[in-house]
Amino acid sequence: MNTLIRWNPFREFETMHNRVNNLLSSPLLPGMGDETLVASEWSPLVDVEESDKEFTIKAELPEVKREDVKVELENGSIRISGERKIEKEDSGRRWHRLERSYGAFERAFTLPEGTQRTEIKAEFKDGLLKVHLPKGESSKPKALEIPVN
Repeated sequence: MNTLIRWNPFREFETMHNRVNNLLSSPLLPGMGDETLVASEWSPLVDVEESDKEFTIKAELPEVKREDVKVELENGSIRISGERKIEKEDSGRRWHRLERSYGAFERAFTLPEGTQRTEIKAEFKDGLLKVHLPKGESSKPKALEIPVN
């Protein structure tokens, strides 16, 4: 004899949720336990600030060597690119968790109007890249007195 069971959409959602969780938590490689190791491309965090004299782009590049960073001016934009390389595993050492991202990165920013392209400078110190974009005279705000009648 067949028994009718009332359909409960929440029960099906819970079943689907559990299946997805099991799929995502299963190790990709044998012996990995609960965590999986994935090295992926990343995008460094960037701040852009403006002063009266210039725009400054600050990019956090921890554990990136100066020679692995490139700053280029191209078609009205400034491009910051490079690579953070993953440490090679030594014999006798195994990764148990790998949360930081590694690989190639690239960020591009449109140059503000009036930027003095020939005066752009970049400096790299302690994992922080600073790109200075000096403003030209035309981009600096000028006070204009309006006569009152």
